[in-house]
Amino acid sequence: MTNEWMIDVLADLRNFAAKQAMLELAEHLDDAILVATVEIRDHDRGRVIGVGVNDAKAGNISGTVGNNQYS
Repeated sequence: MTNEWMIDVLADLRNFAAKQAMLELAEHLDDAILVATVEIRDHDRGRVIGVGVNDAKAGNISGTVGNNQYS
């Protein structure tokens, strides 16, 4: 993996958050590590993913144009 440094940074942030009793943040950072691992793996394999990570889960908050539930 050419972008493993991103995983290391996220892991450092997760560990710091856990030590500071920011447990919800630490859990979200765990999720971010999983997402980053998959994205890096797919990128390194030459795959292009067309759907934003959050599109299906949270009403398209990935920055792409679409239905804005808060307007």
